[in-house]
Amino acid sequence: MTIREYNHCLDEFSDGIYRFLLKNIRNAELARDLVQESFLKLWLKRKDVNYTKSKSYLFTTAYHGMIDLTRKKSWNDQTMDDHLNSTFEGDENSYSDIKEILDMA
Repeated sequence: MTIREYNHCLDEFSDGIYRFLLKNIRNAELARDLVQESFLKLWLKRKDVNYTKSKSYLFTTAYHGMIDLTRKKSWNDQTMDDHLNSTFEGDENSYSDIKEILDMA
């Protein structure tokens, strides 16, 4: 792929990829970041990617980036929930001890 073909891909497909990602993840900043990452990956692989297959390469790369982001977010949410649950369980015990001490006083 030449630089001219890469620039043509950028002009031709960036808006479509952005709208595809925005529709699915509903976050404009994340969608823009994923578009940028997709074009960066295309730039790094420009010698290996055929120009006629560039659209499918970009959409596939964007889709996989979106899936990875979704998995990371769900894992982080689960980790945060586990942390909050363990924190609150520990707090309940300390509060009950304080309540007993206050009741005894």
